[in-house]
Amino acid sequence: MAQVFASPGRYIQGYGEMERIGGHVKGYGTSFQVLASPNGLKRFGKLIANCLKEAGYKVHMEEFRGECTKEEAHRLADLAKEKECDSIIGVGGGKVMDTAKGVAYYGGYSNVIVPTIAASDAPTSALSVFYREDGVLDEVIMFEKNPEVVLVDTKVIAEAPVRLLIAGMGDALATYFEARGCVEGYKDNFAGGTFTKASYALAELCYQALLENGKLAVEAVKKKRVTKAVNDVIEANTLLSGIGFESNGVTGAHSIYYGFTVIPEHLNMYHGEFVAFGTIVLLLLENRSRKELERVIEFCLEVGLPVCFEDLHMGEMTPEKLQAVAKKALDPLETIHNEPFKVSEDELIGALLVADSLGHSYKEK
Repeated sequence: MAQVFASPGRYIQGYGEMERIGGHVKGYGTSFQVLASPNGLKRFGKLIANCLKEAGYKVHMEEFRGECTKEEAHRLADLAKEKECDSIIGVGGGKVMDTAKGVAYYGGYSNVIVPTIAASDAPTSALSVFYREDGVLDEVIMFEKNPEVVLVDTKVIAEAPVRLLIAGMGDALATYFEARGCVEGYKDNFAGGTFTKASYALAELCYQALLENGKLAVEAVKKKRVTKAVNDVIEANTLLSGIGFESNGVTGAHSIYYGFTVIPEHLNMYHGEFVAFGTIVLLLLENRSRKELERVIEFCLEVGLPVCFEDLHMGEMTPEKLQAVAKKALDPLETIHNEPFKVSEDELIGALLVADSLGHSYKEK
């Protein structure tokens, strides 16, 4: 199996960089469909349109209808074709970005991603998670290429609610540990090969950046400020975690997130918040060192990530709920099967319960 390293064509991160988007998209199109939610269009539409027009480009603003479905991606791809666009710019959070990738794929367009939050590692990857209109997971689709440009304005990220940055840290927290499991077992990554030393080093760097800067970044973003710690955490949440998961692979933490989606209350929480708790469960499943487990729990408490069922607002976790979560997490298509050993339903339920108990005990300390 070949080693494959996947990344966006260009990654740009800086304060106020959205205002310079006209220069950053040079060479990637002449007529742009700009896709954003109604709120995103209200906040950033005029700025982006003016910047692109001043740079000599044609601009067509389109409203994202709220759910990342294949139907929505096809609708927008048809509109782009009708208006003779040759590039798609997705501005917003995870569902907008995933939809924009789908539009670019279905229409054969160039793709520019402009995240307005740092709540996940979706911006840099060549995959989208599609849902049905009722919010139920439909399909994860791998595309042939990553976005041509990812443009991250740190000023915009810092102005978003701090909980979103924290959720992004939860998603990024799993990157190194899931990469380690895939590397140890020589499992396939999302790019159609196996890891490289570079991709594994970036995954480990992601974890270190979170430990060193997480708490300081939270305090700064509470005040809507960008500091060096905030800059480092945004890079960890977006670039390091994005390359780290795509070019190394993922294991159990993300499967545990999908397990929780069978409980209706999951809609109250963000993806990264479940993944953070899933990381604790993963370390228990793998029987990693007590020192490592404690450091992860302490980090979660330090920045405000969930460490128990109560923090996830799951209500009473009855035996029936636990079994449903475990069954979903152990679906044959889930990434928990990248673990170097077979995980049974009983083992997973046990790890979930122990993680909850440990989380409570550390909170009491």
